[in-house]
Amino acid sequence: MRHHRDPQTLADGTSVLDRMARILAARGLDRTAVDALGDEPERFSPEAALSAGTPPRYRDAIADHPLVLAWARQVAAQATAPSTGARRQVATGPSLLMAGVTGAGKTHQAYGAIRVLVRAGLGVRWRATTAADLYAELRPSTTTDAERVLAAYSRVPLLILDDLGAAKTSEFVEEQTCRLINRRYNAMLPTLITTNLRIRDLKAYLGDRVTSRLAEMTTRVEFEPVDRRRHQRAA
Repeated sequence: MRHHRDPQTLADGTSVLDRMARILAARGLDRTAVDALGDEPERFSPEAALSAGTPPRYRDAIADHPLVLAWARQVAAQATAPSTGARRQVATGPSLLMAGVTGAGKTHQAYGAIRVLVRAGLGVRWRATTAADLYAELRPSTTTDAERVLAAYSRVPLLILDDLGAAKTSEFVEEQTCRLINRRYNAMLPTLITTNLRIRDLKAYLGDRVTSRLAEMTTRVEFEPVDRRRHQRAA
């Protein structure tokens, strides 16, 4: 009896996308970006993978804030060169905490900062999530391994953690935030954090442990209290 093999599966049973994911991981790209490319990963380029993994609203994001660009330069300076001769990889580096009102452009700057690194020729394995979505993924469930989810966000070389402080505070929220931030702090992994809270109000929401870690691991950027979205609509 002849067994028919999926044309997207290699002889050893590995799917084409899985094999491509391994190749692209060496170049600094996450599997999520590979999946987003569809059935033709051979057309891969770093810029295409970046766009595929970025929400449509932020695919043309450009970082122009001086402190965000300075952060990108610091991260690029600490990128490591793999022994294989592939592009330098973002591995460790400082973090950035961007605070300001809703619509001030914080998330736009965060995605733009990743584009800066990719266009500088660096390999960037990254993930992005809102704090509220992260807590939803980490809540006990029969279908989700919360520890595995936390490990994935804790270990990815670069993380965007958007809207920290938007979810209602609770013991669970404080504990999970502390675990994530502490792991990334210990591993010295760059994290882009945005929050609508004023920096002086973070301690009341996050607690002493998280605030202390953030104070040491991040450069803090206070955005002007202007809702750019509202101004754009008015224009």
